[in-house]
Amino acid sequence: MVTEKWAVAALRIFLVVLFGVLLVFQTLSLPGGIAYQTQQNPHDAPLRWPLTIIAVFLVLCVQVILVATWKLLTLVKKDRIFTPVSLKWVDVIVWAVGAAWLVFAFMLIFVVFNADDPGMPMVLFLVTVGITVIELLMLVMRALLRQATALRSDMEAVI
Repeated sequence: MVTEKWAVAALRIFLVVLFGVLLVFQTLSLPGGIAYQTQQNPHDAPLRWPLTIIAVFLVLCVQVILVATWKLLTLVKKDRIFTPVSLKWVDVIVWAVGAAWLVFAFMLIFVVFNADDPGMPMVLFLVTVGITVIELLMLVMRALLRQATALRSDMEAVI
């Protein structure tokens, strides 16, 4: 039990740090970096705002996952993780990962049809496959949580 408390506390600290870093990237680094790149390569100028919107949206998806994880940690701390409330937060994670997957899938399709070399399509394919694995893992974890929640409800009814 002591290890769980330390792990939850450490995870909360790193979630806050990660959220803060992502906020800086979302508001300063990514928009500024994309603006700089489009100034250096004027033929990429039409991509400035679409790329900025995509980058900010993807960071937002990660931030939503971080908030949902924080909420799930709160439920763990209160020993309420096996309740229907936790399923809602897992659903939030599933939807956020799914939204990011859609963006990467559309980017992959766009780049495959417009790329001159295979480098970027391969990177996007790798990221899309990685997100697919994460999404499928979350769906399995959601099913396990649903089963555990049902079992705990049954056990509490018997006791």
